Amino acid sequence: MAKSHVKVSAKVADTVRPDVPAKHPAIHALRKIAAKITTPLLPDDYLQLANPLWSARELRGRVIDVRRETEDSATLVIKPGWGFTFDYQPGQYIGIGLLIDGRWRWRSYSLTSSPRSGGRTITITVKAMPEGFLSTHLVGGVAPGTIVRLAAPQGNFVMPDPAPASVLFLTGGSGITPVMSMLRTLARRDQITDVVHVHSAPTESDVMFASELAALEGSHDGYRLHLRTTRTQGRLDLSRLDEIVPDWRERHTWACGPEGMLNDGEKVWERAGIADRLYLERFAVTKAAPHGQGGTVQFARSGKTVEADAATSLMDAGEKVGIQMPFGCRMGICQSCVVGLVEGHVRDLRTGVEHEPGNRIQTCVSAASGDCVLDV
Repeated sequence: MAKSHVKVSAKVADTVRPDVPAKHPAIHALRKIAAKITTPLLPDDYLQLANPLWSARELRGRVIDVRRETEDSATLVIKPGWGFTFDYQPGQYIGIGLLIDGRWRWRSYSLTSSPRSGGRTITITVKAMPEGFLSTHLVGGVAPGTIVRLAAPQGNFVMPDPAPASVLFLTGGSGITPVMSMLRTLARRDQITDVVHVHSAPTESDVMFASELAALEGSHDGYRLHLRTTRTQGRLDLSRLDEIVPDWRERHTWACGPEGMLNDGEKVWERAGIADRLYLERFAVTKAAPHGQGGTVQFARSGKTVEADAATSLMDAGEKVGIQMPFGCRMGICQSCVVGLVEGHVRDLRTGVEHEPGNRIQTCVSAASGDCVLDV
């Protein structure tokens, strides 16, 4: 089967503070001692007075610059603070939290910068979506100097080092963002030997990084760009890919873009018997169809209860009655929302798997499967 890696970047989320990796045990031990000495103020409180990027409890960053890419997209240059590692892999994504109207809103966006490329900044490139509350703020409303929260880079849609001898990139719209990190990294490593890039966008003015892509093609004989403007040329038909890239079956392919394009790609590569050469990045979580009628959810510590159907997450159900459970990404990725299941059964909305009492479950992606009691 094709390697399909899921990345969610279109869900609103609040957050608890992500943990900073404990890479320096001695420093963390000193912080614990300092915490006892400085109570009721924690070391973090004093660190923030000195520099808002210094935190022992969460990853932070400062927006250094906002550069417009197209009419509805922009690149954010961010300087991370303590705890951030710059050895991420090209193609990975990062969580970013922005304080808006008293709430921390979270999304995940692909890193468009190249890892270990010098300097101490990273970049993400965001396309403002009509339904995207946070993306609109990031593109048009965030000012340089703004402090944001960060979650550590993650994701399996990555470019190995060294890269394969021949590569095909298939991208559409903002799906070019993780591939941009790969291209910049390949250029830095001098590994652009035979790369074909097929990119689709509504019009030429909608192409992110257009000038950089043109410059890359002009300076590297091994990079060939095929741009398709779908408003005039129509959607790319992958069954006719031979007309553009005759040797596509011999290449390792990284594809990111609209769901329809990726679904077609899976079918075409499967029929060709080379599904293991296709690597996909998706921007949405696919949920299993709801089963059952839900039930009464009881929150043991507060004593509150709520009726929830089989399609409503336990987190959403709890918030309707004022239960504030811990959470981070609200996507089933970060594990911040895990609580104990005391009684009853709950169902994972993504896989349909049912969990029994005694298990710890993710409230953001689990729903009641009959009456249940949560340890919260």
